[in-house]
Amino acid sequence: MSGKKVISVVGATGTQGGAVALALLADDEFEVRALTRDPSSAKARALADLGAELVEADLYDVDSLRKAFDGAYGAYHVTPYWNHLSADKELEEVENLISASTAGGLKHVVWSTLEDTRDVIPLHDDRMPTLDEIYKVPCFDVKGAVADRLYEKSGLPTTYLRVSFYWDNLLGDLKPRRDADGVLAVHLPFGETPIAGIASEDIGQAARSIFRQPEETLGALIGVAGEQLTGDQIAAAFSQVLGEKVVYRPVPHDMFRAYGFPGAVELGNMFQYYTEFPDSYLGNRDVERTHQLSPNWLSLPSFLTRHRDRLGL
Repeated sequence: MSGKKVISVVGATGTQGGAVALALLADDEFEVRALTRDPSSAKARALADLGAELVEADLYDVDSLRKAFDGAYGAYHVTPYWNHLSADKELEEVENLISASTAGGLKHVVWSTLEDTRDVIPLHDDRMPTLDEIYKVPCFDVKGAVADRLYEKSGLPTTYLRVSFYWDNLLGDLKPRRDADGVLAVHLPFGETPIAGIASEDIGQAARSIFRQPEETLGALIGVAGEQLTGDQIAAAFSQVLGEKVVYRPVPHDMFRAYGFPGAVELGNMFQYYTEFPDSYLGNRDVERTHQLSPNWLSLPSFLTRHRDRLGL
């Protein structure tokens, strides 16, 4: 026995879970048990090469989750809402995670959560559509209103980690595009409001610090964000890294919702929540605390420089 604390990481081949797994693997205090549906995938094998134990598990198979949590000190819980876009499925995932974690006697669970936007956007507020008759931003609301209470009721020793907009999103579909006028432009539905964002690496670093400090973090609600930046500041970061002028061209929320891809309406609502309710969105995230938990945090220019090759620009 190594004497290290075993942390079972849900979604270890995803953006958030993967960042947590990598941060823990770099720490001599922990061993990582990486939960994945496909241990043969390239991402899973890469984690194994770094020392992670791969465990095949499915969020809809409680027995597989129990085996994955058996004998572990703690676990990182995150749900893949955007894979299915279903609040009901997310709640099923949460219930299964809680059941298996309770059976495993885990001593520290870090649950990746979000706030209930309906605390500031009542269902009758017609500035944005109501979804499934009971939500404004389902991926937020189902966590903040229902899932958090399930964790509280379960008695699991839990830290509630509220994450923010991933800067990683700016490397893919939301990266700058060259417009007809030849100018590289960031097209984001952020209006003129500063947005709380964070590099996935810093979520991993923050989670590692939380597991290191159970006396200070168990039972706590911690909102993380690396920076608060406007669209113009995001464009300026791209300009700095790419070496050419990048401009910000905001997209109206109604236009974004009308794009028609799966989840476009919910994402439009989410971005509208960011921009029109900053006291709630920004107020639920503590930049200073985040920098304490992740002292080597990445500014947006540093993050973009690190991942320059993924931009393809």
